[in-house]
Amino acid sequence: MADHPARILILDDDADVAYAAALVLRGCAGKAATLADPRQLARHLQDGVPEVVLLDFNFTPGRTDGAEGLAVLDQLRALPDPPLVIVMTAYADVALAVEAMKRGASDFLTKPWDNARLLAVVQGALAQRASPAAPAAPGDPLMGDSLPMRQLRALIASVGPTQANVMVLGENGVGKELAARAIHLASRRAAGQFLAVDMGSLPEATLESELFGHRKGSFTDARSDRAGRFQAASGGTLFLDEIGNLALGAQSKLLTALERREVTPLGADRPQAIDVRIVSATNLDEARLYDAQMFRPDLLFRLNTIVLRVPPLRERRADIPALLRHYLAHYRALYGKAQGSIAPDAFDALCAHHWPGNVRALRHACERAVILGQPGNYALADFGLHGGEPASVASVRAAGTDMLALDTIERDAVAAAMAQARGNISHAAILLGISRAALYRKRSKHGL
Repeated sequence: MADHPARILILDDDADVAYAAALVLRGCAGKAATLADPRQLARHLQDGVPEVVLLDFNFTPGRTDGAEGLAVLDQLRALPDPPLVIVMTAYADVALAVEAMKRGASDFLTKPWDNARLLAVVQGALAQRASPAAPAAPGDPLMGDSLPMRQLRALIASVGPTQANVMVLGENGVGKELAARAIHLASRRAAGQFLAVDMGSLPEATLESELFGHRKGSFTDARSDRAGRFQAASGGTLFLDEIGNLALGAQSKLLTALERREVTPLGADRPQAIDVRIVSATNLDEARLYDAQMFRPDLLFRLNTIVLRVPPLRERRADIPALLRHYLAHYRALYGKAQGSIAPDAFDALCAHHWPGNVRALRHACERAVILGQPGNYALADFGLHGGEPASVASVRAAGTDMLALDTIERDAVAAAMAQARGNISHAAILLGISRAALYRKRSKHGL
């Protein structure tokens, strides 16, 4: 932590909003100052740059485009030692907040905020500010010593010991489940169960039975009592993966369980109390996640007290060499292959590759190279890259586009990916650049 008490600045033209935030934050800051006019910011900064700034988007009556707030964000980010900026926006303007994050904001809050979330987000930012360089420990599954990964580990170390529910965001293949496991290991529940559930693969018809359990005879195939995932994870962490794929009707049932902290197994007469910490994950774009037609706002507020964003591989290219060395060594040991190295031109191409499937795609590429390549000198083709994507999928996409119907192209692409992945759904989904749930639907659609 810093040598001096933390300083927080709340920049909002609504004095009541700023004062309310300052009251909530006074316990975690030596000084929570408020400012109503961004034109006074330069003078305020002469007394020192705060660690964290809460920033509204609009200051002139009638303005709703957020340009004023974005300009202040740019001003703050240009400072030699910039603060972490948390932007505040109305629920309907989440797309603007996402744009602000692309320009350097560390997080955002929607108004009216939940006080617990406000406090958790600011405390997480202060922890990140105080420990931005937490290196990877030996055996840490979250590999990489790039700045984004060090910051992620620092945030996990801060939020792990709390009981706050955490939502992990990130593209396919970035390692969201690894981040969830790291949260569990950093928590007071580390000795308990970590139970992962792929919500995208649970049919809505069986969701209650899978999550909440059932009693013998409650439906045709219920031949005995069965505990649900909530009961099985009691005392530990329940990881709800692919939460964004959950149908709205199923979201309602999950919300009820989280609100009441109890579940009622199918066929049971009375509810059972539950004792689990919820960590959820989705690859949904944040603007879509805040779309009420896609995800219930009340459930979202239950799940995202803390939000962790796992960076894509293209934003931490400094980690690629270490990841390549690690996975090549892993698969050489697994398959009993001799020591090898990567040809210099292939190494440069791999480090420059966009990696749309992120670390998962890199891992599978290394496995392929170990199996098919010459260990003395792995070539680029050994990693299955062809113009930026796996060769078999590229050939399907390029073949006769003008002559074949789109359904035929899609079916052939899915079939080719499944063949290259040897039937492994996760591998095939990476090759196609889609989620596992989407691949299940496409296989069903085409009878594959």
